[in-house]
Amino acid sequence: MTNWPVLDLGQQPDVPLARWRLDLFGAIDRLQVLDWAAFQALPQKRAVSDIHCVTTWSRYDNAWDGVLVPDLLAVAGVKNTARYVVLHSYDGYSTNLPMEDFTAPGALLAHSWQNQPLTAEHGGPLRLVVPHLYFWKSAKWLHRIEFRDDDRAGFWERNGYHKRGDPWAEQRYADD
Repeated sequence: MTNWPVLDLGQQPDVPLARWRLDLFGAIDRLQVLDWAAFQALPQKRAVSDIHCVTTWSRYDNAWDGVLVPDLLAVAGVKNTARYVVLHSYDGYSTNLPMEDFTAPGALLAHSWQNQPLTAEHGGPLRLVVPHLYFWKSAKWLHRIEFRDDDRAGFWERNGYHKRGDPWAEQRYADD
């Protein structure tokens, strides 16, 4: 497979880099708003990981370029009470993660895949990649990261999907 299937909520927002912003808010010292230049000024890394989709396909050895989550957290001033994040996308999508999953090794905010900028259909200009969970947890068109003391379900979690989404435990649906 040289690409991967496109799954979305029926729209693919066009977010020009000149208008793109990443808001960090909630249980942090102060609101942070990063434009594209500020995001690109953060340490850039490459990570290679697999994709596992809840619809039962996988794609192996994906090379992602972007910012590792710990490097983002270094500028966010996250309070020690923050236990969860809710990721908000430009298309209105959201998903939730415990901080342990958000900060797991290899988790990064990716702007490139296989040495090319992410296309809009795959979440460009920026998506989260959490390699150890099903791919619905890796929000596309990332716009806002909300740090929370308590958990709040995202789009698919409110609609019957498992709250964590571990592919090795086959956590697809809420009753799994």
